[in-house]
Amino acid sequence: MITQARQYYIETLEKIRQDGLYKDERIICSPQASKIQVRFPKESPLKEVTNLCSNNYLGLSSHHEILKAAHEGLNQRGYGMSSVRFICGTQDIHLELEKKMSAFLGTEDSCLFSSCFDANGAIFEAFLGPEDGIFSDKLVHASLIDGMRLCKAQRHIFEHQNLHELEEKLKSASCRIKMIVTDGVFSMDGDMAKLDEICLLAEKYNTLVMVDDSHATGFIGKTGRGTHEHFGVMGKVDIIATTLGKALGGATGGCVSGRKEMIELLKQRGRPYLFSNALMPPVVYASLKVLDLLTHSTERRDKLENLTAFWRLALKEAGFDLKPGNTPIVPIMLYDAKLAQSFSYDLYEEGVFAIGFFYPVVPRGEARIRTQISADLEKPQLERVLQAFIKIGKKYKILN
Repeated sequence: MITQARQYYIETLEKIRQDGLYKDERIICSPQASKIQVRFPKESPLKEVTNLCSNNYLGLSSHHEILKAAHEGLNQRGYGMSSVRFICGTQDIHLELEKKMSAFLGTEDSCLFSSCFDANGAIFEAFLGPEDGIFSDKLVHASLIDGMRLCKAQRHIFEHQNLHELEEKLKSASCRIKMIVTDGVFSMDGDMAKLDEICLLAEKYNTLVMVDDSHATGFIGKTGRGTHEHFGVMGKVDIIATTLGKALGGATGGCVSGRKEMIELLKQRGRPYLFSNALMPPVVYASLKVLDLLTHSTERRDKLENLTAFWRLALKEAGFDLKPGNTPIVPIMLYDAKLAQSFSYDLYEEGVFAIGFFYPVVPRGEARIRTQISADLEKPQLERVLQAFIKIGKKYKILN
């Protein structure tokens, strides 16, 4: 039986390769930044490339003040907690970070997790039962899908951004508690949920609203609070899940923020919270410093907004097929998985690090190069990268 199983897995991997869906990992040998040292394939010499596919939106992953704060946390509070929160894993700094996250997001209370994936795995089982209903956008993040599968609530899925369909489902469903679930910024397409309209529907049908704002916290909205700030609905979203692993320093850790009684209940029932180690002190110290920086200045988010506008317009004028949106996630649509792989390899040869996305990360026939802008980049870098994209676009005859 073991031999039979191994043969099946070997054949499955070979089929993935033949279909052009095998994901090769590039080996990064330097800190996260706009310029990184990469080894690919892994036996090859190091190559310096411009990084255009990191979640390091604000360029804080290697910022000197963040590194200093992390070192201070390591020296003052140790490497790790070696325990879950309710046993002996809660330090005063965890409570301080939760308080600062609540103040930053404009919510009543917050709860830290080891990752936002874990946070989304805790939410639905803690709040909803068989008599309740979830109403989710079709393109929500995989962690939300997995979290919803863990609970016994009824699931109602509406087509991406189709709020007419959402309203029909809200109107016809019979549930004790209804919860609308959406990403704030959809990580594969780069568009934003229509939170203002969603909140109006929630008021009309007495429904909770849950938003995963991982690809928005720190840089979307006038002061970077997120999509709820952008759409003017701060205080109207009941639960916000977000991450410390993207714009907020890029390390690890997640957070659920929202109504006080819901956060308290989550700490009592959230299995990933109850059974995972508390966030390590260096990450907590660094995250506190990140929030201080973002509270005192919007310089980095403003620069990111300007670079994003330049990049989107430049690609569009060059003739690339883009997903619509105005966020730093800018997908270039290629539709074919093998083409996306080839395009990515050619970019690497031109000194550009950008990965092809294809099934199962995105639906079949929706392959793309997902570019992501960072405040760590400079406009001259993007201008040079643009020429590489145009050169390869001409090679494959994909420019309109």
